[in-house]
Amino acid sequence: MFRRTCKLLALLPALLLLNFTVHAAETKTPAAEMSLQQAVQGDWRSEANKARDVYRHPVETLQFFGIQPGMTVIELSPGGGWYTEILAPYLAAHGQLIEAAPPKAEKFTAKLKGNPAVFGHIAKVIPFAPPEQVSLGPSRSADMVLTFRNTHDWLINSPDTLAAVFKSAFEVLKPGGILGIEEHRARPFSDGQATAAALHRISEDYMIAQAIKAGFRLADVSQVNANPNDPEDINIHRLPPDLSGPEDEHAKMKAIGESDRMTLKFVKP
Repeated sequence: MFRRTCKLLALLPALLLLNFTVHAAETKTPAAEMSLQQAVQGDWRSEANKARDVYRHPVETLQFFGIQPGMTVIELSPGGGWYTEILAPYLAAHGQLIEAAPPKAEKFTAKLKGNPAVFGHIAKVIPFAPPEQVSLGPSRSADMVLTFRNTHDWLINSPDTLAAVFKSAFEVLKPGGILGIEEHRARPFSDGQATAAALHRISEDYMIAQAIKAGFRLADVSQVNANPNDPEDINIHRLPPDLSGPEDEHAKMKAIGESDRMTLKFVKP
């Protein structure tokens, strides 16, 4: 009896370690490494979202920005999570995805909770609601900050709000870190705030000037999301997919397609 008790006591540390290991594995399953193409083709993406790939070119856009699987990436104002469902599985194995979202983004929060297999490895969601909340985390802690069709909203609020977001992005990025911007494009030299308010667009020259003013260097410009059929002088919500204008113009708007968009890559020196 004594020998049997001693043997059990000797095995106890190993049993405890095994129990902890099993519990940890059940708590968070290691993520499988995934390419951008695999993330874009994932069956967790709806057919409606995949149908917009022809306009948004997610693989080419993210490759242009220079994303790598081991990066710490912050996505600003993710909206419905269209890009989140690509970024989350791509970065899950080796990197970190931080979502900077409005505190009351119930739909986005529900999306994350509804599919832990895809979104369970997101590092954290931080409150982000310019101009009141613009902090993105500790200084020099991120490799990349991404924003997709959001900058016009901050400019509509005020030029100072857009400047505050750029400043916060600059501060959180490491030296050599990347700010990637995709935005609805207005005609060159358009009035900044007025054009943003009327058309939900920003001219490319205005955007570049504001980013440089914040300390960034323009690294590259891509036309991957350009649409030469877009005259750049109509409210983007009249175009697909919203088609918010009168029904008799829908055919014309569909022929144009989604908005002409700038795709800009900036670097923190």
